[in-house]
Amino acid sequence: MAITYMTKEGYKKKMEEIAHLESVERPRISHAIAEARDKGDLSENSEYDAAKEAQGLLEMKIAQLKDLVANARIIDESSLNNEEVQILNRVKIKNVANGMVMEYTIVADSEANVKEKKIGSSTPIAQGLLGHKLGELVEIKVPAGLMKFEIVEISF
Repeated sequence: MAITYMTKEGYKKKMEEIAHLESVERPRISHAIAEARDKGDLSENSEYDAAKEAQGLLEMKIAQLKDLVANARIIDESSLNNEEVQILNRVKIKNVANGMVMEYTIVADSEANVKEKKIGSSTPIAQGLLGHKLGELVEIKVPAGLMKFEIVEISF
Protein backbone atom coordinates (compact mmCIF):
# COMPACT_ATOMS: atom_id res chain seq x y z
CA MET A 1 0.00 0.00 0.00
CA ALA A 2 1.13 3.56 -0.66
CA ILE A 3 2.46 5.85 2.03
CA THR A 4 -0.24 7.98 3.65
CA TYR A 5 0.52 11.30 5.30
CA MET A 6 -1.45 12.05 8.46
CA THR A 7 -1.57 14.55 11.25
CA LYS A 8 -0.97 13.37 14.82
CA GLU A 9 -4.69 13.93 15.44
CA GLY A 10 -5.71 11.85 12.41
CA TYR A 11 -3.34 9.04 13.39
CA LYS A 12 -4.74 9.03 16.92
CA LYS A 13 -8.33 8.84 15.59
CA LYS A 14 -7.48 5.85 13.38
CA MET A 15 -5.80 4.07 16.31
CA GLU A 16 -8.85 4.72 18.51
CA GLU A 17 -11.11 3.35 15.78
CA ILE A 18 -9.02 0.17 15.55
CA ALA A 19 -9.13 -0.24 19.33
CA HIS A 20 -12.93 0.23 19.34
CA LEU A 21 -13.45 -2.29 16.55
CA GLU A 22 -11.22 -4.87 18.24
CA SER A 23 -12.45 -4.42 21.80
CA VAL A 24 -16.16 -3.67 21.29
CA GLU A 25 -17.36 -4.71 17.84
CA ARG A 26 -15.40 -7.96 17.50
CA PRO A 27 -16.75 -9.43 20.80
CA ARG A 28 -20.27 -8.27 19.93
CA ILE A 29 -20.19 -10.11 16.61
CA SER A 30 -18.63 -13.21 18.21
CA HIS A 31 -21.50 -13.22 20.70
CA ALA A 32 -24.05 -12.91 17.85
CA ILE A 33 -22.43 -15.87 16.06
CA ALA A 34 -22.55 -17.96 19.23
CA GLU A 35 -26.24 -17.12 19.78
CA ALA A 36 -27.12 -18.00 16.19
CA ARG A 37 -25.13 -21.24 16.42
CA ASP A 38 -27.11 -22.24 19.53
CA LYS A 39 -30.37 -22.06 17.55
CA GLY A 40 -29.62 -25.30 15.75
CA ASP A 41 -29.25 -26.23 12.09
CA LEU A 42 -26.68 -23.90 10.50
CA SER A 43 -27.61 -24.77 6.91
CA GLU A 44 -30.87 -22.79 7.11
CA ASN A 45 -29.91 -20.25 9.76
CA SER A 46 -29.99 -16.77 8.23
CA GLU A 47 -28.96 -15.12 11.53
CA TYR A 48 -25.79 -17.21 11.55
CA ASP A 49 -25.04 -16.33 7.92
CA ALA A 50 -25.59 -12.62 8.60
CA ALA A 51 -23.36 -12.69 11.70
CA LYS A 52 -20.58 -14.50 9.81
CA GLU A 53 -20.81 -11.96 6.99
CA ALA A 54 -20.65 -9.10 9.49
CA GLN A 55 -17.60 -10.73 11.05
CA GLY A 56 -15.87 -10.93 7.67
CA LEU A 57 -16.60 -7.27 6.90
CA LEU A 58 -15.37 -6.20 10.34
CA GLU A 59 -12.12 -8.15 9.99
CA MET A 60 -11.58 -6.64 6.54
CA LYS A 61 -12.10 -3.11 7.92
CA ILE A 62 -9.69 -3.76 10.80
CA ALA A 63 -7.07 -5.08 8.36
CA GLN A 64 -7.48 -2.02 6.10
CA LEU A 65 -7.12 0.39 9.03
CA LYS A 66 -4.05 -1.44 10.34
CA ASP A 67 -2.51 -1.32 6.87
CA LEU A 68 -3.27 2.40 6.64
CA VAL A 69 -1.58 3.25 9.96
CA ALA A 70 1.33 0.89 9.27
CA ASN A 71 2.13 2.92 6.15
CA ALA A 72 1.35 6.31 7.71
CA ARG A 73 3.87 9.08 8.02
CA ILE A 74 3.13 11.74 10.63
CA ILE A 75 3.44 15.27 9.26
CA ASP A 76 5.80 17.46 11.25
CA GLU A 77 3.63 20.52 11.81
CA SER A 78 6.58 22.62 13.03
CA SER A 79 8.10 22.61 9.53
CA LEU A 80 5.01 24.12 7.93
CA ASN A 81 4.67 27.77 6.97
CA ASN A 82 2.04 30.02 5.46
CA GLU A 83 4.17 31.52 2.70
CA GLU A 84 2.62 29.19 0.15
CA VAL A 85 -0.24 26.70 0.22
CA GLN A 86 0.75 23.31 1.56
CA ILE A 87 -0.84 20.42 3.36
CA LEU A 88 -2.42 21.36 6.73
CA ASN A 89 -2.86 25.01 5.71
CA ARG A 90 -6.26 26.65 6.02
CA VAL A 91 -6.83 28.47 2.75
CA LYS A 92 -9.45 31.11 2.07
CA ILE A 93 -10.20 31.45 -1.63
CA LYS A 94 -12.50 33.73 -3.59
CA ASN A 95 -14.24 32.61 -6.75
CA VAL A 96 -13.37 35.34 -9.26
CA ALA A 97 -16.54 34.77 -11.30
CA ASN A 98 -19.11 35.23 -8.54
CA GLY A 99 -17.16 36.63 -5.58
CA MET A 100 -18.06 33.71 -3.31
CA VAL A 101 -15.48 33.12 -0.56
CA MET A 102 -14.72 29.59 0.66
CA GLU A 103 -12.34 28.30 3.29
CA TYR A 104 -10.78 24.83 3.36
CA THR A 105 -8.09 23.03 5.28
CA ILE A 106 -5.98 20.80 3.07
CA VAL A 107 -5.39 17.46 4.77
CA ALA A 108 -4.29 13.94 3.90
CA ASP A 109 -6.92 12.06 1.91
CA SER A 110 -7.55 9.69 4.82
CA GLU A 111 -8.61 12.66 7.00
CA ALA A 112 -10.80 14.47 4.47
CA ASN A 113 -14.22 15.51 5.77
CA VAL A 114 -16.29 18.00 3.79
CA LYS A 115 -18.54 18.77 6.79
CA GLU A 116 -15.46 20.01 8.67
CA LYS A 117 -14.24 21.83 5.53
CA LYS A 118 -11.24 19.49 5.26
CA ILE A 119 -10.40 18.51 1.69
CA GLY A 120 -8.02 15.76 0.66
CA SER A 121 -4.72 16.78 -0.89
CA SER A 122 -5.49 14.81 -4.05
CA THR A 123 -8.73 16.66 -4.84
CA PRO A 124 -8.69 18.98 -7.87
CA ILE A 125 -9.08 22.13 -5.73
CA ALA A 126 -6.27 21.15 -3.35
CA GLN A 127 -4.00 20.15 -6.23
CA GLY A 128 -4.67 23.49 -7.92
CA LEU A 129 -3.86 25.46 -4.75
CA LEU A 130 -0.77 23.61 -3.49
CA GLY A 131 2.43 25.58 -3.99
CA HIS A 132 0.72 28.90 -4.77
CA LYS A 133 1.18 32.09 -2.74
CA LEU A 134 -1.14 34.65 -1.15
CA GLY A 135 -2.85 36.92 -3.68
CA GLU A 136 -2.21 34.65 -6.66
CA LEU A 137 -4.94 33.82 -9.15
CA VAL A 138 -5.17 30.11 -9.89
CA GLU A 139 -7.16 28.31 -12.55
CA ILE A 140 -8.46 24.96 -11.39
CA LYS A 141 -10.09 22.35 -13.55
CA VAL A 142 -13.10 20.95 -11.67
CA PRO A 143 -15.90 18.70 -12.94
CA ALA A 144 -17.97 21.81 -13.73
CA GLY A 145 -15.18 23.21 -15.92
CA LEU A 146 -12.31 25.66 -15.46
CA MET A 147 -12.67 28.00 -12.47
CA LYS A 148 -10.54 30.95 -11.33
CA PHE A 149 -9.83 31.52 -7.65
CA GLU A 150 -7.87 34.16 -5.80
CA ILE A 151 -5.97 33.04 -2.71
CA VAL A 152 -7.18 35.49 -0.06
CA GLU A 153 -5.62 34.02 3.10
CA ILE A 154 -3.24 31.21 4.13
CA SER A 155 -3.10 30.19 7.79
CA PHE A 156 -2.80 27.22 10.13
